[in-house]
Amino acid sequence: MAEQQAVKHVVFAHRGASGQYAEHTRAAFLQALAEGTDGVECDVHLTEDLELVCIHDTTLDRTSSGTGDVGDHTMRQLRELDFASWKGANIPPEYGGVADQLLTLEDLVDLLRADGRQLELAIELKHPSPFGLKLEEKLIAFLMREGYDPETSRLANLHISFMSFNPDSVRHLLERVPADVVCQLVADVQPKDVRETLGPLTAAAVMNLLRRALHEGERIIASGAVGIAGPGIKYVRAHPERVKRWLAAGLRLRVWTVDNDDDVDLLRELGVQEITTNRPAQVLRRLNRAPGPDQCD
Repeated sequence: MAEQQAVKHVVFAHRGASGQYAEHTRAAFLQALAEGTDGVECDVHLTEDLELVCIHDTTLDRTSSGTGDVGDHTMRQLRELDFASWKGANIPPEYGGVADQLLTLEDLVDLLRADGRQLELAIELKHPSPFGLKLEEKLIAFLMREGYDPETSRLANLHISFMSFNPDSVRHLLERVPADVVCQLVADVQPKDVRETLGPLTAAAVMNLLRRALHEGERIIASGAVGIAGPGIKYVRAHPERVKRWLAAGLRLRVWTVDNDDDVDLLRELGVQEITTNRPAQVLRRLNRAPGPDQCD
């Protein structure tokens, strides 16, 4: 119990309060801030005209009224799409209209700076990208223009960290930002999930790539090259002893996506420091932190 009390649990809103509003939308992020989240997590892709946009998938089909690859559309074209209505949630007027919901990374940074509180911003770089490691270069260049300090990884009221499943991306980031703000993401490869969306031959090739990336990611974590390990909650349940070793070695753990009380309790028991959730208010309550901007530990 004493160990649990000593841990400062940092709660990240996964793509905003995406349990309530469409992921990555203005409404989802504003709701997360209203609930008193410690920080937010977002995914970034490059558009055809090399703008950083907050979208998870490589394609538009699941979360917008459009279709095709994100990288084949300009930012102007993406602005014409509806990224909110698929969720079926009514957006309060103060969170903007449907046309206001898509955010560039610049939009998100402005929104978080306007909040004024000290906040965490976790940026996941999505791969494979048709632009390769230009994604990382564009991100760092954008942050530097905005006033980012690489030594402290701070930008105004924001403390920024960087995440990827791709070991090449992680190694590239380690050359440009402090290791303690780089997170190697890991998840067990599920053959069933891959086969459901790809043909058998393609699925086999993708499975081999995913397994190699997972093993390399685990090696990067075990070597101490990064300061943050980012396993999914299923990975934590499947490999508790490995997770304990990482924690004992002094790594921070940022576990995703944690949406039920039993999983929050498990992570608290293990001493995991960072929790990423679609439901920040629920997780804050489970951690005995009343949601809202005036919350306290």
